[in-house]
Amino acid sequence: MVETGLKKDIRKISNKELKDFLKEKGEKAFRAKQIQEWLWKKSARSFDEMSNLSLNLRSLLKEHFELFPVKVAEFQISNDRTIKSAFQLHDTHLVEGVLIPADDRMTACISSQVGCSLTCKFCATGYMDRKRNIEAAEIYDQVVLIKDQAEKHYKHPLTNIVYMGMGEPLLNYANVIKSVEYITSPEGLGMSPKRITVSTAGIAKMIKKLADDEVKFNLALSLHAANDEKRNQIMPINETNNLKVLIEALQYFYQKTKTRITLEYILFYNFNDSLQDAEELFKVTKKVPVKINIIEYNPIAEANFSNTKADTLDQFASYLENKGVNVNVRRSRGKDIDAACGQLANRKKEGNN
Repeated sequence: MVETGLKKDIRKISNKELKDFLKEKGEKAFRAKQIQEWLWKKSARSFDEMSNLSLNLRSLLKEHFELFPVKVAEFQISNDRTIKSAFQLHDTHLVEGVLIPADDRMTACISSQVGCSLTCKFCATGYMDRKRNIEAAEIYDQVVLIKDQAEKHYKHPLTNIVYMGMGEPLLNYANVIKSVEYITSPEGLGMSPKRITVSTAGIAKMIKKLADDEVKFNLALSLHAANDEKRNQIMPINETNNLKVLIEALQYFYQKTKTRITLEYILFYNFNDSLQDAEELFKVTKKVPVKINIIEYNPIAEANFSNTKADTLDQFASYLENKGVNVNVRRSRGKDIDAACGQLANRKKEGNN
């Protein structure tokens, strides 16, 4: 539990603990519901905002508890209207999140870890150390802040959330699941879980845990190569979670949830973009119900990969479509501000405002 001196983080205590505290201080138990509503439905950033609580109760809360709201340290707006934000956490760590506007939707791309413990060779975050997991309330705050940006800049509500920012969500399992509860609960933001996608590099046992926990949100697997030799080269996690093990986990997830999985596939020039690669990817689609997002690569300074040619991408997608595969080509957004897929890396020095 985050504490400053003797003060506890109010967003990390249970409802029972809050009720017990209020009872001990001579306050009515129903105040707990009001406080929780301020925290999770109204997204209060300070106790002073809790206007239907007495001044005495607000003072009491300030005396015993802390609120650690995430702040926007800086943001940039891309030529294509994408907004990238550097979010500052209470301990001065920075993480990045992105608002991706489209004609019919507003998508928040949020982070689950400060840095990442996986070392995917094509991803800027993979070249950072993992400093810590992001707390559930801090993940929730990213959503709220991006939601506010959507409404302020584009007069459009937030419609979708993807856990595709910095970090591996399934290595911060408890906080990710808790954050989804805050976001989807009627006592929270009330968003539909079907509007949420959690993306993983492929942690088989945690994919099975998602299935056992009967999650209602969508699952995406960052595949990027459909044979073990190539996937080992770019995603070291594959050495302990190979394709056979991953496909078994995806089959288990589908059997339990009946939710079709998305396979994300970045096309790298002259590496995984041949028709043979497309055929290997097609074979995966025969083993578990999936749809495929083909993603343009966004080069980073740390890696030697480059984007495939436009006609190669078209041929690759057409090959799969002609075999009846549901394929969506995702064009890069926010490239000019390093906000595109795989580019999030805290260029700003941590701790600076």
